[in-house]
Amino acid sequence: MKRCTAAFAAVVLLGAAPAPTLEAELARHIGVLASDDFGGRLPGTDGEAKTLRYLARELFGAGLVSGTNEPANPWFAPVTIIAREPAGGSAQFSRRGRSIYVPGSDVLVLTSGERAVAQSAPLLFVGAGAAIPPRGELAGRAVLLLDGGRQDSARQNALLAGGAAAVITVLDGARTLDSVRARRQRSGYALTGGDLGGDLEAFMTPTALDRALAGARLSTAQLAARAAAADFVPMPLDLSVALEASSRETRISTHNLIARIPGRHPDAGAVMLMAHWDGFGRCGKPGDADAICNGAVDNASGVAVMTEIARRLAAGPRLERDVYFVATTGEEMGLLGAQALLENPPLPLDRIVAALNIDSVAVAPAGTPLTIVGKGLTRLDPVIAQVAREQKRKLVDSPLAETFLKRQDGWALLQRDVPAVMVSSAYADPAAMQHFIDTRYHRAGDEATNLVLGGAAGDVTFQVALVRRLADPRRVPLESVRR
Repeated sequence: MKRCTAAFAAVVLLGAAPAPTLEAELARHIGVLASDDFGGRLPGTDGEAKTLRYLARELFGAGLVSGTNEPANPWFAPVTIIAREPAGGSAQFSRRGRSIYVPGSDVLVLTSGERAVAQSAPLLFVGAGAAIPPRGELAGRAVLLLDGGRQDSARQNALLAGGAAAVITVLDGARTLDSVRARRQRSGYALTGGDLGGDLEAFMTPTALDRALAGARLSTAQLAARAAAADFVPMPLDLSVALEASSRETRISTHNLIARIPGRHPDAGAVMLMAHWDGFGRCGKPGDADAICNGAVDNASGVAVMTEIARRLAAGPRLERDVYFVATTGEEMGLLGAQALLENPPLPLDRIVAALNIDSVAVAPAGTPLTIVGKGLTRLDPVIAQVAREQKRKLVDSPLAETFLKRQDGWALLQRDVPAVMVSSAYADPAAMQHFIDTRYHRAGDEATNLVLGGAAGDVTFQVALVRRLADPRRVPLESVRR
């Protein structure tokens, strides 16, 4: 009888299917989330509903509970996003009360809000905007700025923040009005609840400025020459401008998913893990054979890693602190889901011991070192280094860490003094990440094929150990990581 029982057990064991590897589990999640059936996971679409149902089912099955802490909204925290696109704009220049004709086709006027107006604002020429004048000089004035071929909007934003009624950028470099119009015609996004007004910004051609300046016996070239002088200071112009712009609005109803592993001592603070679930939907050109931006690496891989971390933590010994898992919406629209989380957090922000963001991780092979995106900005670095030593993982500095710091959800939390970092193998391998960026990033080619999951699997193992350390108030007191 014993021999028969042993033989039967051997047959059962031989016939049993082996447990899936961690890489296989990650591939399974990514394959579902990045499938064409999910349509690129655009917020407010059926792809969102499918994504959130899948994630909630996986996390519930792993033993997690709702983390919204709102009985009216279990699991899913509502987020309303406003999409704005330009609807119209006008500019009217004048000198000493007399209108100056400038063709509307040579000026583009835009606002970040629903409607913005500047009436008879005097023009102040600031050259290339190397220095921002005091608020007293900017208040009530429209600032005239030379573009010089720069693509960023840092100078314009600084002038508006400094008190300018509007900023008019003269396209005296390589940029054209058509290129600016094509880029700015796309929707901009914001959370609801803000002021209906917005910043007022305009772009104009040098030819249009020459026409406006003709009566003052000035030209764009002469202004540029003055701006190049070592002793240049901002100069008022004998011109005023009336600007008006409006936007069309569309409201998008979307959600953050918030789950939780309850700890023994929820009053001791909590650890938070984050990964954005959203993508771009369709990102190809009309007529393309494949127009769906599947977002396998960015960021189905991050959500998959977070899901497997949750599964392993929930299956292990009970933790002391609560651990929250947040799948954010609207990251690709400007970290809006993370901002909404901060406006309506599931626990006080000063009780968050650490927030660990996970983004675009399926690019590095097994054995790749780790790097910290956000190194030096929190008090978490020594804890991470200690766990790395215990796990025999190498920590390295990477030039990519600084590049991606402000492009991921953790940055929004850092702005509110929440200790947030990304600890990842992906950003420790610049060659692999750069190859992904050059070939698949934000393209239809970011599909669940040819994924490199060895590094991502290693990230899961490391993050589990890191969360266990952070969730222990005896080893990581709250006051040791909060400033």
